Amino acid sequence: MAKRRALVLLLPGQGSQHPRMAAGLYGTEPVFTAAMDEVFGLADIGTAGEGERLRADWLGERPAVDLDHVTRSQPLLFAVDHALGRLVESWGARPDALLGHSIGELAGAVLAGVFTLADATRLVLDRARLLTDAPPGGMLAVAATPEDVAPFLDGEVVVGALNGPRQTVLAGPDPALGHVHRALEAEEFTCRRLPSLSPFHSPALAPALAGSEEAVAAVATSAPSAVLYSCYTARPLGREDVADPVYWTRQPVAPVLFRTALDAVLSDGDAVLVETGPGQGLAQLARRHPAVRAGRSAVVSLLPARPGPPGYDRASVAAARESLASHGLIGAPPR
Repeated sequence: MAKRRALVLLLPGQGSQHPRMAAGLYGTEPVFTAAMDEVFGLADIGTAGEGERLRADWLGERPAVDLDHVTRSQPLLFAVDHALGRLVESWGARPDALLGHSIGELAGAVLAGVFTLADATRLVLDRARLLTDAPPGGMLAVAATPEDVAPFLDGEVVVGALNGPRQTVLAGPDPALGHVHRALEAEEFTCRRLPSLSPFHSPALAPALAGSEEAVAAVATSAPSAVLYSCYTARPLGREDVADPVYWTRQPVAPVLFRTALDAVLSDGDAVLVETGPGQGLAQLARRHPAVRAGRSAVVSLLPARPGPPGYDRASVAAARESLASHGLIGAPPR
């Protein structure tokens, strides 16, 4: 009998957000809806009306606040990733491991029992509030290695994420990032500005987060109940790691090592990797991994690759549930 493959959730982060992401599930998938409403309710506790404003901007055709702004992208990505993780669990599947990219790691930490949802929501909102004081900037995806782009970096712009062998993300404040972008395109590098109004995973954010360790230190943590891989150390987080306030505070500043962390996940055994968040950016990266290309591991996405009408979200989730059943990770969905 073939050995059961591990279920690993991939939780995307900054840059994967888009208007009405996963909104087609709201009101039609009860578990997802309840999980989203719980985050909105917790946001209201911190700041009266903030949860309602978050919900309105998420569901609205014309958000009052741009969804790429840190006060919208961070809490809404966190909420959607977490709610989709709860949806998968409701099908009878407990993840064996979780790998979150950027803010996705905080959602993974809640699913793994490290933080309560209330505490994590408070930390996410506090982080977003602090980062409104950071300089404007962004992130730039470049089809190149870190060595290729090194001559173009000027100190302000740094490597913010290593997503694949030739999938490097640069980060930095404006106008420095714009100068690097134009210089790379002049040398015929393929570049794409990611959806972000802040220079995530660059030192430019550090001053805004100074002193924020105290808020994290006041929050209780528990050892992960599932293997929680770090995109910053590329190894599983232990009890001492998750209890370190500096680790969580430095997340928005430190570079993301997604490819190295994914190598670590798949070196521990064959897996079904389930992208539990908007889009299919992490799934596309995972499909290029040798273990997936060889057929030893597989990739499933919960949501469509691109935004579309509400029915697209529902059809994609239904197909993902069928796929997980075919891999023997859950029972067959009801007909």
